Amino acid sequence: MNKGITIQSVNISVNKGTIKHPVDSINLVAGGVAGDAHAGCGIREVSLLGVESIEKFEKENSRKIKYGEFAENITTSGLLLYKTHPLDKLISDVAELEITQIGKECHGTSCIIFKETGNCIMPKEGIFCRVIKPGILKPGMELIYKPKIFTIHIITLSDRASRGEYEDKSGPHIKELLGKFFTIQNSLFKIQYSLIPDDPDMLRSFLLKDREDKTDIIFTTGGTGIGPRDFTPDVIKPLLDKEIPGIMEIIRMKYGAEKPNALVSRSIAGVVGQSLIFSLPGSVRAVDEYMTEIIKSLMHLIYMLHGLDRH
Repeated sequence: MNKGITIQSVNISVNKGTIKHPVDSINLVAGGVAGDAHAGCGIREVSLLGVESIEKFEKENSRKIKYGEFAENITTSGLLLYKTHPLDKLISDVAELEITQIGKECHGTSCIIFKETGNCIMPKEGIFCRVIKPGILKPGMELIYKPKIFTIHIITLSDRASRGEYEDKSGPHIKELLGKFFTIQNSLFKIQYSLIPDDPDMLRSFLLKDREDKTDIIFTTGGTGIGPRDFTPDVIKPLLDKEIPGIMEIIRMKYGAEKPNALVSRSIAGVVGQSLIFSLPGSVRAVDEYMTEIIKSLMHLIYMLHGLDRH
């Protein structure tokens, strides 16, 4: 859902390691806030903190806090910012920010408020953004919170299932597992499911459309063996901008040690445009095995693809 957030204060500091002071307006430019000491700090270009967090801190520590004392560029009200997620957006009529990080490492003794109280709210409840669209922000302006909706396309390739000779179970099972995963992540998602025959041209057409639409994640199931109708990896590989071989290699090694037939799979993973793609075998059991491993690093891969390498 989209929710309105009110800007209560905009704040700047000329030198690092000092608190920020309210100003009439800030100019968001590529790299952060013009004239602010923290502009150009990697993915943490602009910092935000909610009045809700400040008021909680004031109660817990019996200390009045001025806007900017936690070194936030923008002080807001109307939303618990720390419950947002990376890749969510904050949009005004004139500017746009993308959330890149929730919280940060505490600097401890270098933080003025930490020196006074032994505590600081910014590392836990402050958020950081990068500038997507430059513009000028002022107190009283509204930001619209737009959560990221992850788009997923699951494509099952099967001549017989597409003819209705049996029910496809592998594609729906991927959908079920992803639904649980993104629900646990408290993230919004939209899943498209397609059942097609073993047709390389049809698969290629779907993948090119997904690339154009910037679909976040593509899963295929079926066609990863060495049979005469197994061509899924052969269609995918020429479209890859980057291959991610380690994921499928570890899966084949892990499960192939007990079931040598698993080593026959030619499943691949990689990046097509701004989409992650994973080709899985066509059985429910194989889907379970592959998804167990893929899900472990799925969010990390998504963030890396968007330039949020947060080691």
